[in-house]
Amino acid sequence: METTAEEQLIGPLLLARGTIDRSSALRADPGWLERAWSDPATRVLVIDNGHTLVRREGDQVRAVLFSTAEAPEGPRYLLGVESEVAYFAVAAQLPGVPRQEANGRVTFAMKLADTPDGDPVAAGLRQVGGLLGDRDAGLLVYAVALEAWHATHEFCPRCGSRTEIRTGGHIRVCPEDGSQHFPRVDPAVIMLIRDEDDRCLLARGPQWPQGRMSILAGFVEPGESLEHAVVREVAEEVGVSVVRPRYLGSQPWPFPRSLMLGFFAEAVTTDLRPDAEEIAEARWFSREEMTAALDSGELRLPPAVSIARRLIETWYGGQLDYE
Repeated sequence: METTAEEQLIGPLLLARGTIDRSSALRADPGWLERAWSDPATRVLVIDNGHTLVRREGDQVRAVLFSTAEAPEGPRYLLGVESEVAYFAVAAQLPGVPRQEANGRVTFAMKLADTPDGDPVAAGLRQVGGLLGDRDAGLLVYAVALEAWHATHEFCPRCGSRTEIRTGGHIRVCPEDGSQHFPRVDPAVIMLIRDEDDRCLLARGPQWPQGRMSILAGFVEPGESLEHAVVREVAEEVGVSVVRPRYLGSQPWPFPRSLMLGFFAEAVTTDLRPDAEEIAEARWFSREEMTAALDSGELRLPPAVSIARRLIETWYGGQLDYE
């Protein structure tokens, strides 16, 4: 199979957007950070367990941004600068929104679809990542990733001391041994596998509901190339041998800290032998079979905000208007 023109661009990747300058050189300047926080023009996105406040304005959904005087107290993370306006995230409870916490999990009762235009509502990336504009989507992805990292790296892995936030939220420093710890990103390959008849391979994890299927994915192991990870993961998960992995694009997936690296690869075997611990079922689909399964409700695809959906639509040859 030859690479088609469509395979050169799989966009739009809805969580790979953004317009701000991350301004990494400014993070280490305490004076600038304080001046920026004191500037009335500075805007703050409040992040609470992966959720922020958004509001619908007609056909658009926008993030609710606060001035620093309005923002609640909490750890601050510099997100960047755009048009001389600084943007921060603050990890704190969302103002004015009821929340419930049970077993360490935070939930919000109201949904965007049930909220009148103009009223703020709590929402996460899965719900609104594809609805927000480029700037707001980029801010939210960034804030979610930083919040998740800080929440799980409060203590030094060397000595167990509580670490301190530095450089605008991009380093944690141990006050006892001086070690520095940086936000972690876990690379994961995600691959659409095609056979010689140009069928697409989809699979379902044991924890997924019946009918929900996606393409295969897996984390890159230490000392491993991306291409080798593609070949290994497909063989481990479904027993299929693949060749010629071709990189197509990447998208952050901060649940909690993955970077999804998208590939196409070609199957040289088609017998499916799913690993029961990771795969509940796997199946080859032609385009006609996929359309019929979607129309009947037998098949549900990953959400439009995911790179998996974009890879499937790239293979399919157009947008699939299904939930």
